[in-house]
Amino acid sequence: MIRTKVAYDLQAIKAKHELLAEYKYDIKPIDRGYNNRTLHIDVGSRAITEKPVSGEMKRLFTGGKGFGMRLLWDATRPQTKWNDPENEIVFAFGPICGITQYAGTGKTLVVTISPATDIPIDSNVGGYFGPYFKFAGFDALELQGISDREVIIYFDGDKGVIKIFSAPDEEINSHLLAEQLIEMYAKDEQEKKSFCTVSAGEGSDHAYMGCLNFSFYDRRRQLARLKQAGRGGIGSVFRKKKIKAMVIKYTGTTPNNNNVADIETIKAVGAKYHREMYENDDAQCDMRHTGTPHLMEIMCDYDLLPTKNFQFGGDAEQIGKVDSHIWREMFTQGIPDGCWYGCSMACAKVIDNYMLRTGPYKGHVVSVDGPEYETAGASTNMNIYDPHFMAEMNFYCDTYGVDTISFGTTMAFVMECYEAGILNLEITGGYDLSFGRGEESMEMLHQIARGEGFGNLVGKGIRWLKKYFVEHYGADPQFLEDIGMEGKGLECSQYVSKESLAQQGGYFIANKGPQHDEAWLIFMDMVNKQIPTFEDKANALYYFPLWRTWFGLQGLCKLPWNDVEPTNNAETDEPAKVPEHVENYRQLYNAVTGQNISADDIISQSERVFNFQRIFAIRRGYGTREHDRCPYRGMGPVTETEYLSRAERYDKQLVEILGVNPEGKSTAEKMKLLRDYREGQYQKLLDAVYARRGWSRNAVPTVEHLKSIGMDLPELLEVVKANL
Repeated sequence: MIRTKVAYDLQAIKAKHELLAEYKYDIKPIDRGYNNRTLHIDVGSRAITEKPVSGEMKRLFTGGKGFGMRLLWDATRPQTKWNDPENEIVFAFGPICGITQYAGTGKTLVVTISPATDIPIDSNVGGYFGPYFKFAGFDALELQGISDREVIIYFDGDKGVIKIFSAPDEEINSHLLAEQLIEMYAKDEQEKKSFCTVSAGEGSDHAYMGCLNFSFYDRRRQLARLKQAGRGGIGSVFRKKKIKAMVIKYTGTTPNNNNVADIETIKAVGAKYHREMYENDDAQCDMRHTGTPHLMEIMCDYDLLPTKNFQFGGDAEQIGKVDSHIWREMFTQGIPDGCWYGCSMACAKVIDNYMLRTGPYKGHVVSVDGPEYETAGASTNMNIYDPHFMAEMNFYCDTYGVDTISFGTTMAFVMECYEAGILNLEITGGYDLSFGRGEESMEMLHQIARGEGFGNLVGKGIRWLKKYFVEHYGADPQFLEDIGMEGKGLECSQYVSKESLAQQGGYFIANKGPQHDEAWLIFMDMVNKQIPTFEDKANALYYFPLWRTWFGLQGLCKLPWNDVEPTNNAETDEPAKVPEHVENYRQLYNAVTGQNISADDIISQSERVFNFQRIFAIRRGYGTREHDRCPYRGMGPVTETEYLSRAERYDKQLVEILGVNPEGKSTAEKMKLLRDYREGQYQKLLDAVYARRGWSRNAVPTVEHLKSIGMDLPELLEVVKANL
């Protein structure tokens, strides 16, 4: 990410490394997508051990997120806190991860006990780490313990050697650290592509919303780029363990490192998809030129782009400043921007030669990885429609190790509290935190990194701030509950869910909290009217979270599933599922593993892990109906300003849905009628979804359901029986 090079004496830095532990292992070929072993490292004791992967482990948990959840469950107790030594970060990959013939197969799934939610969090991230680590010999990596000093863990996947070094002098922020480490370990320019690093910056030292940065070396730009495991504070756990970075070296990438059962089928399915991407992308989502920010004007047009803490669904007068045409101009074109080999979607866009305007690196010229739609939406949620602010925020969040979604949603909440009079200049340290204040928002981000000032509070996230504002500033707790867009402690990603009951469920029933990667149903529900009944919504909230879970079991990116589609997809019986692509993935899995699963078996694989994760949360004292609460801002208008901004819409709903004549009623009276109705609808949705999923009315998977999916494990039955 660096264009302005920073001078380092890398030999002097490396000379201060002290070898703390070394472990050698036998390099063995992968067997049809599996190594059949995992690696455990305790950074406190420096113990390094291997664990076998049983057939039952593969059958019940498949890989990726499933392996991560199982290993984390076994390593922790119900009372384990995020900052306890026994809490783990687990990195796992899945059987399809690493194949180079199909787009989006380079994903790592990372799980831990979250500092934000106190339940298991999972995050899906690109880059080279997952494939390289898998090729180096392991299906998962567990990191446990807390080191007594800063360490680097070095994996030489060519020689089968793992080393733990002390690391007193390296930089901490990820854009500099990744460059240092690749320069330090690679013998020449050609070898740099064989290295990947994982790190978290100084923001993760202080915030509960810390993220991990996974680097990959861009040979065309000759610099290290970063992808993020963003959600839930995984980077905060990493830094608590005093891990400065992990470095992996692997030079032997080939078209068949996975030693698959049927390479010819994989080639054929991949070629078909690549042709589809080449022919259809320009006319569909234009991912190769604009990446995910192609959504900006689309979300605004449909009143879904968050503005002013989700009060409004966009600003028609400002959207032209940040729409897809702006990003197409700012992003470097003509370079295949994939974050793993063979990804023709090439959506990992970059702003090259960007001069930073604030902070410790002011004046440095850098390459900015992104922004993605979620980062841009986080900015509009603060009512900042400025592409340069978005780029600056994106860069600093990444290098500091701060999740852009949580930062933007938290700052939007803080801004509304400021405008509501809960906060003032004295409290904020003299900073006007009204909506639209970009310079002040950047200062809050820099304060998070420094661990000082009001920004240090902001970094704790909305759930923590709600309690703090009530206790210290006398805020109305109900108002904060209504406007604080978090669920289970996780800040919402950037879609306005007011007019989509199904999306409210997709967000707030989600196992880990409101993140769009579990279920994004706004267009099916609100725009296309495909799921009008509670039964329809419940079926969608059964299938799509399980389908999306499957990507996390396999080491796959979701975007190639539905961000480019066959031209005849709309003519199929279930276009929202993109059935031709479902068949692609079924064939890929079978060709890798030699099995013969059906499309229904895909859902069964996910259903086992999905229910396991719900029970994991219940084991920790969460996961029941009360924890699927939706803040009212996610359902409807909290303030009169919100209601009046869409008065025609809401008055019409009172007439057509409730049979109420709004004439002569005050805005407050109308809001109360609408709120009672929408909150009641959400409760009915919970009942319908729980029933469809085989759960009790309290959101607990039933014994009968666990038996039906083959997950009636004694340790799970013990938890559910105590909570039914």
